[in-house]
Amino acid sequence: TAAAAARTAAAPAATAADHQHPGSPEPFDEVYKGRRIQGRPASRGGHHHGMGYTVLVDGVELHVMQNADSTWISVVSHYAPVPTPHAAARAAVDELQGARLIPMPMPMPAN
Repeated sequence: TAAAAARTAAAPAATAADHQHPGSPEPFDEVYKGRRIQGRPASRGGHHHGMGYTVLVDGVELHVMQNADSTWISVVSHYAPVPTPHAAARAAVDELQGARLIPMPMPMPAN
């Protein structure tokens, strides 16, 4: 009907984030509060618990992990789960309050 068509036309357009599968976060690259934050699927191994996803703050890797409920946490904001790695990067910048992110040491291989 015309009324249904009008409601559909008035509905907000869906964004890619609205249809994003929880297991496949979108890449991002932006400057947030003067800090460059980037996120992308990991291209190498490492200390990842985030399904092979790498997050960088000013070029330094921010260790992120995806929880069982699909939320994300970082080593900087460990007790404040957020919906995406992008949100985790922004939360880390907020928490750092201008301080430099120190790289997390890699574990030593077992002999």
